[in-house]
Amino acid sequence: MSEYLVLIYENEAKWESADGETAGKMMAAHETFGQTNAAKLRGGNALHPTSSATSLRRDSSGKLLVTDGAFAETKEALGGYYVIEAADLDEAISIAGQVPASFGGVEVRPIRVFD
Repeated sequence: MSEYLVLIYENEAKWESADGETAGKMMAAHETFGQTNAAKLRGGNALHPTSSATSLRRDSSGKLLVTDGAFAETKEALGGYYVIEAADLDEAISIAGQVPASFGGVEVRPIRVFD
């Protein structure tokens, strides 16, 4: 079995303007996803909006630069993730396809293990 990271990218503006009913339905859908796939889930969390992010980079001299905000401006931002266990990429895609992401989509990436 391998582990995969399922990254959830969604339009933050749509989330911010969603009414309570829509947000409640999305949260209920995530709860259902978690219950349905409990045996394959290894972790996961929602993230605060990109406005709460702090980015770190080094300049050409190696000095650490710290700036408020996300690394890049984009319409769809990373909003959360799941870590899943799957036999192969096909199974990971099958599980990730169940992740509710009404305002965007998901990305599946294998987790590299260093021995």
